[in-house]
Amino acid sequence: MEHPPEALRAFPPLSHCCAMRAGGRRQRGGAALARRPLAWAAPVAQASRRRLCSGGTVPRGFTLIELLVAISVMALIAILSWRGLDGMVRAQESTRQRADEMLVLQAALGQWGTDLDALVSIANTTPLDWDGQVLRLTRRSSAVPDEGALVVAWTRRNNNQGVGQWLRWQSPPVRTRADWRQAWEQAAQWARTPGDAERRYEVTLLPLDNWQIFYYRGGAWSNPQSSTGTPTGDSTSAIPDGIRLQITLPPGQALTGQLTRDWVNPVLGGGRS
Repeated sequence: MEHPPEALRAFPPLSHCCAMRAGGRRQRGGAALARRPLAWAAPVAQASRRRLCSGGTVPRGFTLIELLVAISVMALIAILSWRGLDGMVRAQESTRQRADEMLVLQAALGQWGTDLDALVSIANTTPLDWDGQVLRLTRRSSAVPDEGALVVAWTRRNNNQGVGQWLRWQSPPVRTRADWRQAWEQAAQWARTPGDAERRYEVTLLPLDNWQIFYYRGGAWSNPQSSTGTPTGDSTSAIPDGIRLQITLPPGQALTGQLTRDWVNPVLGGGRS
């Protein structure tokens, strides 16, 4: 077998070159795989790069000053809300108090008219009397069945605090003249120096500064204690054609000042007021 010339020996065989090339490709492919990042790490890296490019700072919480300002604003809102609720409660309480005072006044005047409408004239008795301090009257009972006549008295008296009060007194039913006379005198004593026995039948109505009574007789209003207001004849004439009540309510009530209430005798009044 002939050997190749020396010039050809300097070059490696073709098969050896192919093997070297294949090995080089394998080495380069492994290095490329080693340098290639993992599939799950790519999105994390991209997101990190986006955050750094957008702001470059990590989100932070509120500072102490911001918290103090927020707490102060919330406290101010709470105080304003509380004052608003307190004002509403006070207004509601004042409205309810005035409504109650109006109801008391209406009830007192209604009772006044009821007592006068039920006036009754009994032989040898006095149906109505006003001495400047107390108004005493004899009226029918509204109970069914009728238990007898009643003696009713109205007056003004100061309480322990010095505040004038309008008071009403009513006796138990009376059937005999002796019972009526005793109740009539007891009503007068109740108006001046009441004891425990007399106070049991009294009712405090409302605060009152002053009150006056006028009778309507002979076509004119007059003082019941004057000669014009004094009746003549039998007890029936003691009931005037009309009675005017003037009361003065103190300040601080639902109604203040002077209030006038006229009553017309349904039998003798003739429609006058």
